[in-house]
Amino acid sequence: MSIPRVNRPLTDGGSYILPQLEGEIFTIPGFKSVFRMFASQAQTDNGMAVFAWDGVKNDTAPFHHHRYAHDIFLVAEGTMLCWNGDECRLLGPGDFASVPPGTIHKPYPQGPVTKAIDLITPGDWVNFFRHVSDKFEGLIFPEWDDRQQGMFPNLVGNWEEEFDVFAHPDHVGCEVSDWSEKDEILPDGEVPYFLKANKGPRWLLGGVMSRPFMTTKQSGGRSAISIIESSNAYRSSVFQKRLSFSSHHCLVMFDGELKVTIGDGTASSVRPGEVCFLPANVAFKLEFASKYVRFWSFASGNGMEALVGEAGERFPGQALPDQEQLWDEGKLKQACEKLKITIS
Repeated sequence: MSIPRVNRPLTDGGSYILPQLEGEIFTIPGFKSVFRMFASQAQTDNGMAVFAWDGVKNDTAPFHHHRYAHDIFLVAEGTMLCWNGDECRLLGPGDFASVPPGTIHKPYPQGPVTKAIDLITPGDWVNFFRHVSDKFEGLIFPEWDDRQQGMFPNLVGNWEEEFDVFAHPDHVGCEVSDWSEKDEILPDGEVPYFLKANKGPRWLLGGVMSRPFMTTKQSGGRSAISIIESSNAYRSSVFQKRLSFSSHHCLVMFDGELKVTIGDGTASSVRPGEVCFLPANVAFKLEFASKYVRFWSFASGNGMEALVGEAGERFPGQALPDQEQLWDEGKLKQACEKLKITIS
């Protein structure tokens, strides 16, 4: 049995593939953008929500903070100003911002078209989007939406507590700062930080590279995000084994073709622009089916990035090597035991 291709996230606990530009789609009046929900609390046991935010330049999101939710912004195309505590950066493709609970922040897409892939945990925070948004039935996004309702419409009652979003209308953001050396490393704990594109650690396990934007060390144990790269030029891969993780995975495809097999089923292809959701505790294997394969992996805990980092080695280069490296089966077994990953 292959993985079903659907236009909206399934709620039956199974795996699924979303075609390009599909998902649960919302637009906030006046935002000139859409939110395409790939997975949220119903799919991840409230562990995380992963969604795309696509649109043109708009300044409708106010300064705010969350008491419990951890927010991230990861730009795929265009640019975005991001205030994160007492610092601000201009994010471009591949740039990342991590906003832990209690941090005053504000995203400001600069365009001309900005596309971001965002994660927030716990996953039910996006009920706020559902409450203040309209469902979007158009093609890309509502570029000419001039309604002035904004992110915080005339909400009544104790909505700040209900949705864990606390506005700071009088807050004045700091000046935009240049990128610095501290934006090239991952911090040791759950603090506000930025990570410049193609910086941070790189790990290699056989022929699979992981470039983490965030591990569970930076998220209070709740989530992890990484670029995963590999090639069909390599003879074998750890991910050709059937692996079962205790975390959910949401894979956002950027380059090449990835073939995913659930259990003893048939392989399903995932291509650029598509999304594959893999529930926790479901055995799957991956085939990197083209010369270069790249996807962003979002996990509700230790995921693929943790396995590559724990069982692999630090890699000094930027590009995949011409030949895959041998891996240590003993080290792989120890990593799986530590991370509660089952090899079947």
